Amino acid sequence: MTELKNDRYIRALLKQPVDKTPVWMMRQAGRYLPEYKAVRKQAGDFMSLCRNADLACEVTLQPLRRFDLDAAILFSDILTVPDAMGLGLYFEEGEGPKFARPIRSKRDVDNLIMPDPEGELQYVMNAVRTIRRELKGEVPLIGFSGSPWTLATYMIEGGSSKAFTKIKKMAFSEPQILHALLDKLSDSVIDYLNAQISAGVQSVMLFDTWGGVLSPRDYQDFSLQYMAKIVAGLKRTYEGKKIPVTLFTKNGGQWLESIADTGCDAIGLDWTIDMASAKARVGSRVALQGNMDPSMLYASPQRISEEVATILQSFGQGPGHVFNLGHGIHLDVPPENAKVFVDAVHELSAQYHL
Repeated sequence: MTELKNDRYIRALLKQPVDKTPVWMMRQAGRYLPEYKAVRKQAGDFMSLCRNADLACEVTLQPLRRFDLDAAILFSDILTVPDAMGLGLYFEEGEGPKFARPIRSKRDVDNLIMPDPEGELQYVMNAVRTIRRELKGEVPLIGFSGSPWTLATYMIEGGSSKAFTKIKKMAFSEPQILHALLDKLSDSVIDYLNAQISAGVQSVMLFDTWGGVLSPRDYQDFSLQYMAKIVAGLKRTYEGKKIPVTLFTKNGGQWLESIADTGCDAIGLDWTIDMASAKARVGSRVALQGNMDPSMLYASPQRISEEVATILQSFGQGPGHVFNLGHGIHLDVPPENAKVFVDAVHELSAQYHL
C-alpha cells in the first residue's frame, strides 16, 4: 500500500507529535456541497450512490478538492449493516430512513442474517478499495460503523425516533431480547470493520449517535459494553501499521472515563463539554476529537476563527487533538465557511506544537 504523505491525523490519534492540529469534518462529503448534489442526482437515490464504488469514491474525494483536510471518510451510511441483515431499508422523502421489517420479537432477532462483509456488504469494501487507490496516499481514509445501540434504535423503532419508546420498552420489559440483538450486532460490526481494515481504511470510528438518550447505568448496560466488545475484537494493527479506533457518543460527555476504559485510542466529543475539562479528566489515556458546534459555521469568518482559537487554547499544548465539529456539518452551511474553519485550525494551531 502507498505510504501516507500526510499522516497528521493518524499521529494525533496515537498522541504522537504533529506540526499542526489535524482537522476533518463529520459528514464532510454531503449535501452542503453542490457537487455532491449533482452526483446524488446522477445516482438516482441515496443507496444507489452508496452501492456504486466510483460514485461513492467521487463524493468522498470532493471535499478534499475544496478544503485542506487531513483525512477522508468513507462515503456510506450507518444503516448498511441492518439493511444487509434483511430488514428492508428504504428512504421516505423528508422523513429519513425506514425499515420495512422492524424488530419486534425474539423470532425477529433469531431470523436476522449475519451479513458477509465480502458478500451482502461487498459494495462497501469495493468503495474502500477504490477510494484508497484514488487517494494515492495523500491523506488517510477513515472507516466507520454505527454502534450496536444506535443501530438497534433504528431497527426496533423502524426508523428515526424522538422518544425511543419502542426500544426502551424492549430494554425494560424484555431486556434479554435486546441483549441478544446487541450481541449479534456487535459480532456483525466487528466483522464489518475488520473487513474495512483489510480493504484499506487506516482508522475506524464508531458512531453512537443515540447513546446519550440513556441513563448512566443503562448506557453501560446497553451501549458501552458492546462498544468495548467491538474494540476488543478489532484488528488494531494491519500490515505493520497501527489502526486507531475512535468512539463517539453524542451527549456522552459525562461518561468519558468509562469510554476511555474500553481501550479505544480516541474519544469524539460533542460541543456540550469543555475541551479543557475533558482533557483533565482523561489525561493522556486517549486522544480527543472535536468539538465545535456545527452551527458555528453559520457565523462570520471572524467569529468562526475566534471559536477555533478558543477550542485550541482549551486543549492547550501538545499532541492528542483532532479538530472536528461536535457532530455532522449542517446541509445549509455555506462551503466557504467550512473553508474558513479548516484553514483557521491549521493557521492557529502551529503554536501549540512547537
